[in-house]
Amino acid sequence: MNLRQALALLLLIPGFSYAAEDLLVIEEIIVTAEARAENLQEVPVAVTAFSSNDIEEAGIESTADFIALTPNVSFDDSFTVGNSFVAVRGVTQINNADSPVAIVVDGVPQNNQKQFKMDLFDVERIEVLKGPQGALYGRNAIGGAVNIVTRAPSDQFEGYISGGVANGDGRKVQGTVSGPLAEDVLYFRLAASYKEGDGLIDNDFLNEEVDFYESRDIRAKLLWHVSDALTVDLRAATSDLEGGATYDSAFFDNSGPGNTNQERNPVSDILGESERNIDEFTVKADWSTDAGSLTYIGAFTDIEEDYYGDLDFCNPVDCPGGFFGFGQVDQAQDLEVELLSHELRWTSPDEQRFRWAAGAFYIETERQLSTVATLTQAGNFPIVMNTEDNDNEAYAVFAQFEYDINDALELSGSLRYDDDDREQTDVATGVSRSTSFSATQPKVTLTWKPEEDQLFYATVARGFRSGGFNGVGGREFDDELVDNIEVGYKSQWLDDRLLLNAAVYRAESDDFQFFFVDINAGGAQVIDNLDEVTLTGLEVEFEALLSSAVSVIGAIGLQDSDIDDIDPNLPVPAETGNRTPKTTRSTINLGTQIDFPLGNNLTGGLRVDWERRGDKYWHPDNVDEMDPVNLLNARFTIAGENWNATLWGRNLTDEFYYEDFNAQPFTGLPWNIGFPNRPRTYGLDLRYNF
Repeated sequence: MNLRQALALLLLIPGFSYAAEDLLVIEEIIVTAEARAENLQEVPVAVTAFSSNDIEEAGIESTADFIALTPNVSFDDSFTVGNSFVAVRGVTQINNADSPVAIVVDGVPQNNQKQFKMDLFDVERIEVLKGPQGALYGRNAIGGAVNIVTRAPSDQFEGYISGGVANGDGRKVQGTVSGPLAEDVLYFRLAASYKEGDGLIDNDFLNEEVDFYESRDIRAKLLWHVSDALTVDLRAATSDLEGGATYDSAFFDNSGPGNTNQERNPVSDILGESERNIDEFTVKADWSTDAGSLTYIGAFTDIEEDYYGDLDFCNPVDCPGGFFGFGQVDQAQDLEVELLSHELRWTSPDEQRFRWAAGAFYIETERQLSTVATLTQAGNFPIVMNTEDNDNEAYAVFAQFEYDINDALELSGSLRYDDDDREQTDVATGVSRSTSFSATQPKVTLTWKPEEDQLFYATVARGFRSGGFNGVGGREFDDELVDNIEVGYKSQWLDDRLLLNAAVYRAESDDFQFFFVDINAGGAQVIDNLDEVTLTGLEVEFEALLSSAVSVIGAIGLQDSDIDDIDPNLPVPAETGNRTPKTTRSTINLGTQIDFPLGNNLTGGLRVDWERRGDKYWHPDNVDEMDPVNLLNARFTIAGENWNATLWGRNLTDEFYYEDFNAQPFTGLPWNIGFPNRPRTYGLDLRYNF
């Protein structure tokens, strides 16, 4: 019996059989992962994609929501309202460094890690590409890329308004309006979101909630059909996010190993606060001819983030000695970033046997960071006062091709050269230093499609993350290179009612970047390198339509990492044979969507998602290990012709864990600290479409 015959036996299972008139098939998702519109199942890349229907059914409203449904990818909230850590296949985001993931929104790269954490509303599609994608997406795609596509302006007047309430005094209002300004010529779309809440995490010393938040987002889009050949897409957006910060729990009574799994609340004597503002304007122009299309993408982004909070994460009662006997210490930081980028790309027609694209990219970055720490019990005596200016310029040239060898075989390849010039200036002294990093990122893929619904691919690719400077007067850290070999399989079975995809990979990382605080260097924030690291893993994703009313979605991710070689002079503990920091060894997702009629032209829907995150080592010494975490989310929806109401819950079993954990040898603090997750949340949402 072959595999196809075995799967066909599922048709004999009660509830899996279907009448001929049902004509059930899994929704086709068109993605632009390789800069062309293609069926997800025909793209030789490990991609987890979410359609607008998936986004609505799963209740995806933030970056963390879709990351939680993606195998071998993790998202950790931490420290401020704009700070987060994403890890893709063991390649991790760290403080003060470039992201390991290229983030693209509506075709425009988001070039700063502070832009990754966002509220998602009025979104058409999300694509998560895993493995090095630098040949197409640039120097920050060493671990993968995320492509977010918001809804385009419509040719007919439409929109929606929604609102909701949640525990912790959570409230939200969102809405969209779209339509033509000049028929067949100019269209608009305006979307806005407002959220606020008092918080759910208690500070046991202040008797206040510390995870309060308020967010305001507005996005406007204009689509101008200048002529039959020329289209211009203009986009302006602003995001203002305020909330709690630096509310890590302190293990002042036990700074030894193992307390990463001990539940405790924050006890700081300062209620930390932070604010992040992002303003951006983008323009995308497409000129199409019979010979191909020319695309220009320009973007300007202004980012500001500041925070104030406790540095010792304790209080005078529980920790009378405070920071190494000097009493209580506070901290503050102001970040300002301006980015201006340009991309020009020529793409050949899709229909020909040999398809290609080539282009160039340029970005300039102006970044200023001010850091202050004071002894509050000594008349606010400053112990740290640093301000640095960073002026960076980077450019790249790239090309890619796909060639159909025959009806079943395709050879594709891409090549990108990146050059990154960095200059840092100590504002207090005027002393500057500069350096540059460059790399060539190739990618070659062979795709075999023996049948219409079966695809195999093998890929060799390189990823690059630039190096830089550590703070004012800090030492330079090296760039990181990842060489990845991957074999993948994509398939659809049972008349397109069962989807099954899988991929295995092995990657070699040179100069793997990681973060710590060096107490011997005055508490400096340091990015350093692990000389050689090996990353291996397996990913399996499936979706099945059991009947017209029931579907099941699942994914399994297994990954391992080994530190093969390190500098013996590292100022923090690390050993060869250990696993790399912040890598979750396994991720498992299982969800089901059940739809049913309720009568009176009403329908009901139940979505349940279970997520298991495997154990995680926080640091390269592997002393502090987080136990596996199980999370349960559910949504129940009643829908009419143009409205719906949804009762939802997240982390329904009220599981406790730390989203980020920093042990004493890696922070310079007197004790360990952990950033606690949000407890059980639940609420009710209403939506009206017009």
